[in-house]
Amino acid sequence: MEGETQQLNMSVVIRGLSQFKEKCFPNVGKVVKDGLKPIGVKEDPQQGFLDGLPVEVQFLILTFLSPTDIFWLGATSRYWRALVSDPLLWKYFLLRDMPHWPSINHVTMPKLDIPLINEDKSMNDIREGADKEMESKCDYMTAYLKGCPSCKQIWLPSHSAFEVVISLFQSLVPSAKPRYAMFGPGMEQLDVSLFGRLIHAQDILPRADTQHRQINGIGSGISFMFNNKHKFNILTLYTTNRAERERARFLQQWSSKNRLFTFEGTDDSGYPIYSPAPQVQQVCQVVDGFIYVANAEPGRGEGESEVAQIRAVLNFAKGSRPLLVLSCISHEELEAVGATSLQTITDKKTARCRTPCVDMAKRLGLPQLDSPWMVQDTVATSLSGLLDGLSWLLKNSGVRLSDSQ
Repeated sequence: MEGETQQLNMSVVIRGLSQFKEKCFPNVGKVVKDGLKPIGVKEDPQQGFLDGLPVEVQFLILTFLSPTDIFWLGATSRYWRALVSDPLLWKYFLLRDMPHWPSINHVTMPKLDIPLINEDKSMNDIREGADKEMESKCDYMTAYLKGCPSCKQIWLPSHSAFEVVISLFQSLVPSAKPRYAMFGPGMEQLDVSLFGRLIHAQDILPRADTQHRQINGIGSGISFMFNNKHKFNILTLYTTNRAERERARFLQQWSSKNRLFTFEGTDDSGYPIYSPAPQVQQVCQVVDGFIYVANAEPGRGEGESEVAQIRAVLNFAKGSRPLLVLSCISHEELEAVGATSLQTITDKKTARCRTPCVDMAKRLGLPQLDSPWMVQDTVATSLSGLLDGLSWLLKNSGVRLSDSQ
């Protein structure tokens, strides 16, 4: 994705916007000599000061605006309405900002495999009719609004009257107490234990006294209280015992030993095939969802084996179960990168100290899953991002949470 962003640089977008302006609005911003207007040219009564600025300056202004501000600007004149709708412009915003979004899910994940708009084509080329089909496939503006954290509430439709009535009746039924299976390399490889921090963070997620049936070789898990209202249980699944994990963490040497999965060989394409151990199969039958803790620190990741193990547990689950991926690092990043608006990040050359959510989703093969999923940036020391991920997981498990949660 980084290489693709470099290919679609600012000069490409500016060239495309300039071609669009010259072809569709050739007289916008041009000074009329001696107060005489060319014959046959209709002057736009809405034309303002910003219209006369060079395209390079107009584009620079757009890079500093939030999506809401861009839409307000588009309402000022026909020229700006057309300019801010250019798919090449939103493709630039999408590729620029997407790696900095703190979460992504099966609804907001952009279709990265759609054909990219040719760099030499802009809105004026598309609207001529030659690329009508491509225009429908490459709605980068909608893709941005669906995925950008600051735009989700604007883009998501409001609840219908039917949904409000159903929610009212559901409120009369006692809320469920779901169970989740937590597993993944991020539980064992990070310098800070995410689950260890979780069980001692009573101010963030209090413990709950709820009894659950024991599972041989696994235990009964630990129960928590979300927002002091909703109880849920987490069963932790480790590939090795505690002594082996601590030794591996100290030596930074991770064993290939895995008591959760059995390697069954490879498929016709050469991808590994795993089957869950008997006790893990039993867990898959009783849980309401899965929490996969991925190691998001640079240079980490087990590639194809991670994909195969995630699919193995989902295949043994009863029905479609939600999957929450905590894209976890040990400590906070030294320099946080804002992701709530279309602010310029081209001057911020400091590389992020984590794998972006969208790249994590691709690495784990999540877009190909039939189950609902979400990737959430998380930090083990502060547990930042954890509550947002759990809120999504509880909602997708049938737990009724208020809109503020």
